[in-house]
Amino acid sequence: MASAVRISAQAIRPARLAALTQLRCQLTETSYNPQSLRTGAKYLRARLRGPSMVGYYPDGFDIAQIVRRYPELEMVDEDEEERLVDVMDRKKRGKGAPKKAKTKSDSRRLGKKR
Repeated sequence: MASAVRISAQAIRPARLAALTQLRCQLTETSYNPQSLRTGAKYLRARLRGPSMVGYYPDGFDIAQIVRRYPELEMVDEDEEERLVDVMDRKKRGKGAPKKAKTKSDSRRLGKKR
């Protein structure tokens, strides 16, 4: 009996087995990959991680927004105060941003060649 099964299994041609595998993939809605190439299907089927990661961390808060929204708290944004002091120091040394031109003739672009 074992020899009869072995003979019938050897009698099935590889083309028939490939056709059977292809039909099975169509029915089960899986990808047909006879060369066993790496397709990344495992990662494409996996659940997306982004939404759960975003939900894990609390929403950030901005001190500047809190100071503007609730002026009655009289809070001070130390980072903004330090930035303003730095800007004033740079202006004293002549390193600050240039003044904005009021007219077209005041613009520095007027003297540049094109």
